Amino acid sequence: MRLPIQINENSAEPLYHQIESQLRALIVSGQLLENTLLPSNRELAQSLNCSLITIRRVYQDLEAEGLLRTRQGSGTFVAKVDTDAGSKKLLQTAEAAVEAAIEAGMAAGLTRHELEEVIRHELDRRYGKQQ
Repeated sequence: MRLPIQINENSAEPLYHQIESQLRALIVSGQLLENTLLPSNRELAQSLNCSLITIRRVYQDLEAEGLLRTRQGSGTFVAKVDTDAGSKKLLQTAEAAVEAAIEAGMAAGLTRHELEEVIRHELDRRYGKQQ
């Protein structure tokens, strides 16, 4: 199974966090259903061109959140997700990503107006201009 996870090499966000937040979103949004077998640590590390340690950390963190479960000898599976809690977690993940983007923009010396323009431009690009 190939997971639709995209890595941004230029992001200030740590690699494990990029992978973890995208995998979490796939699970809580219902794109990955309960009992879906995920790629092995080694397979996912290879497909994302990252270290095995990074993937172990991602799987362990998501298992600690109750989103994954590991069966010895069988693999790592998507756990049953409470959709209300899942929606809340998705919102928290999005808020954290926006906070990180704003911090990165501020660290780069962008003004509030410039940051607003960057965010507005990206929203327009992804959703189309709203009237």
